[in-house]
Amino acid sequence: MKGLLVIGFWFLVCVSSGQNTQVIVLGNVQDAGSPHPGCEKACCAGLWLQPDASRKVVSLGVVDEANEKTYLIEATPNLPEQMEFLHSRLTFEHAVLPDAIFLTHAHIGHYTGLMYLGREGLGTRNVQVYAMARMKVFLELNGPWSQLVGLHNIKLHQLNAGKKTKLSGSLQITPILVPHRDEFSETVGYYIKGKEKTLLFIPDIDKWYRWETDIRELVKEVDYALLDASFFADGEIPRDMGEIPHPFVVETMALFKELPEADRNKIWFIHMNHTNPMLDPESDASKEVLQAGYHIARMGDVFEL
Repeated sequence: MKGLLVIGFWFLVCVSSGQNTQVIVLGNVQDAGSPHPGCEKACCAGLWLQPDASRKVVSLGVVDEANEKTYLIEATPNLPEQMEFLHSRLTFEHAVLPDAIFLTHAHIGHYTGLMYLGREGLGTRNVQVYAMARMKVFLELNGPWSQLVGLHNIKLHQLNAGKKTKLSGSLQITPILVPHRDEFSETVGYYIKGKEKTLLFIPDIDKWYRWETDIRELVKEVDYALLDASFFADGEIPRDMGEIPHPFVVETMALFKELPEADRNKIWFIHMNHTNPMLDPESDASKEVLQAGYHIARMGDVFEL
């Protein structure tokens, strides 16, 4: 795929014939969840008393039916519920634990669910965890994650940019880096290729113009693109939003405005901050996005590959 191995981190998944491979949305919310800690504004106030069970931190499940394997992308604070949700969707016998977990980076919503695998939780044995070099070292050298390694609750595997990793007879993964705030680790996205269709997953990235890869060209090459939608527009939170750069949804829509309708229809927005009005399916923002030809990823959405 043209431009795929320039900068970024994707998963290349090759699926054997005869069985389906699915990607299932297990969460669509930014790291700290919804309702957000300390938030008493209208976007959160009602959720403290009546939580919305569909508002889980961003994660994907990958189901390889041909080999009866499951994989998680991200280990979020909602890991227990997300494992159970994924398990409930399976058509074959399988443990609740996935066969492997893939981490994108060291921001709280994307790896801290590993804590449930330790002795205070499941006390697992050698759960396969894949990460890039800096992320792997971060887990090995910093507690409590280092205890998971030392007690063999998890087994770490290093991913290398541009190098495929074969997981089963039908699944191989190729990592590539994407630009983001990299205080403790690299930041990554995923490219997933099945027998017939392909999916692009970028939950966290700085502004599109900071990336040497043209996101518009990548969207043309895939069937689905799940893209960072942390904030709908500037001014959404009362702080300098330059400190937490993400592509605003209105910026992304403007960038893709000249793409053919068929390409715009591939885009599914994901990883929404608690303030993002798109979390409410009935909001004006949600209706605007849908009317412009885009989609909004919701928990339980399934992408057949």
